[in-house]
Amino acid sequence: MANKFFRYALLVLAVFVPEARALEGDPYASETSAQRDGRMGWWREAKFGMFIHWGVYAVPAGTYKDKPVGDIGEWIMWNAKIPVHDYRGFAERFNPTKYDPGAWAALAKEAGMRYMIITAKHHDGFALFPSSASKWNVVEATPWKKDLLAPLATAARAQGLKFGLYYSQAQDWNNPGGAKAEMQDGDGWDEAQKGGFDAYIDAVAVPQVTEILKNYQPDVLWWDTPHLMTPPRAAKFAKLLALRPGIIHNNRLGGGYPGDTETPEQEIPATGFPGRDWETCMTMNDTWGFKSDDHNWKPLSIIITNLVDIASKGGNYLLNVGPTAEGEIPAESIQLLKGVGAWMKVNGESIYATRGTPFKSLPWGRCTIKDAGADTLLYLHVLNWPADGKLLIPGLANPIKAASLLAGGAPLAVEKSPNGPLLSVPAAAPDAICSTLKVLIQGKPEVTSVAIGPGKDGNITLLATDSILLGKQIRVEQKDKNSNIGYWYDPGDIVSWDICADHDGKFSVHIETAAPSAGAVLKFQGIGNLAYSVPKTADYTTYQTGRVGEISLTKGVRGTLTLRPVAEGWNPINCRKVILVPEH
Repeated sequence: MANKFFRYALLVLAVFVPEARALEGDPYASETSAQRDGRMGWWREAKFGMFIHWGVYAVPAGTYKDKPVGDIGEWIMWNAKIPVHDYRGFAERFNPTKYDPGAWAALAKEAGMRYMIITAKHHDGFALFPSSASKWNVVEATPWKKDLLAPLATAARAQGLKFGLYYSQAQDWNNPGGAKAEMQDGDGWDEAQKGGFDAYIDAVAVPQVTEILKNYQPDVLWWDTPHLMTPPRAAKFAKLLALRPGIIHNNRLGGGYPGDTETPEQEIPATGFPGRDWETCMTMNDTWGFKSDDHNWKPLSIIITNLVDIASKGGNYLLNVGPTAEGEIPAESIQLLKGVGAWMKVNGESIYATRGTPFKSLPWGRCTIKDAGADTLLYLHVLNWPADGKLLIPGLANPIKAASLLAGGAPLAVEKSPNGPLLSVPAAAPDAICSTLKVLIQGKPEVTSVAIGPGKDGNITLLATDSILLGKQIRVEQKDKNSNIGYWYDPGDIVSWDICADHDGKFSVHIETAAPSAGAVLKFQGIGNLAYSVPKTADYTTYQTGRVGEISLTKGVRGTLTLRPVAEGWNPINCRKVILVPEH
């Protein structure tokens, strides 16, 4: 996967998706929408998969010459600038005698996963398969001397799982010519790495991709780091996909090839990728490849919440394990996967084969949907259980035909309210992390906008996730638990919120912004008429709260607050929230 340097390139790749077009060697250039839907069908239904990062880097496990090496485990060769000869010595201790592919596949199945993807070759160039293109492979360079991929492919398919392979096509720090990085270290750090990049592609990468496509017939090919991949170079790989009809590949090939799936890494995009299939890949701790001193394991609650959040936005969740050099998946990973599996046994219906939410935001959780003939099933994932026993479905206009708890099927009473249906739920949540309600509505979802009113603190808090965006590039970004309005490059792009106060009075308007350049001015229109000069901050992640001015609101009267840039002097900004504080 990507270290800090390459994550920027991948972020740019994920955001600026090239328009789909006919490219040399693209086997899907003339594919119809119906054909694409058929090809992507299993993947869209699966929702949850296992990523496996495994290789020689599991031997040093984050330590070189008795010193810990920072950053992620599989990048140790790069980060410590280990000479090729020294790094290859680790292969003599790569002997996975505890490798049990059947147990790995069974664990993925128990966790509720529907597919597995393993690193056939990562950036260190080490192949987990026999290869005629390079002796730097598990059969010729290690005491194990056996293929690691074929047994796992067989085991996965025996469990009914799809099988995919990761391949680093544009980085290889061991085979000559593959260590080039146009923005950092040139030809690498070791004389043994020097060579022509095109020669490396032709002699190693293209032959190895040919081998894995022919020998393992993967259902997914997961490219990584597209740097230096010009269209002619990428075309050499794209045409190989014809060796595996129906294969799905991601957007990291490079050279202008959009692939089939977007690949946000270690983050969940706030609004998904409308119109594109996408998959968030994440670790359970801080590293992809095994690192012996990384004990920063995510709690089960975060992993389940991530799964629900991703599904609610129409994406897939690819969750990583990093086995040891002996072939064992860490006990912490196993425990977490079994925990997810227990939740999925009860709630899997609300994840598999679902689509994203029809709601802009839900204060208590997330929603996924599924067709039920002419009607629609809503699966309401409640992360914050209502203390008063009433759950509002904000803005839902459809009649409810049935409502129940997914766990156990107990029916729920429904009543009407001005802002949408109210469900009567038990005092205690069925699940401590996330409880699911199953609601059958008549027809297709019809959701009206609900005006944002005061919270428990009396403030009207206007979050990025609740905003209405109108523009070319502007979008909502999500960072951990915080979200912000970003990519506000065009002064013609505007942001608005529908609001409603519970009393007559004046409100002080405050805004949180980040802007590394000065000069941007925002006009607040619709309700009141204010202007705000956005202060300069250190960067786009350093926010400052400022008072804009004062507006008057009337109880029960719905209005729209709009933020409109002043074109002259505009510089891009990020906006986290606007807060209206009642004045007493």
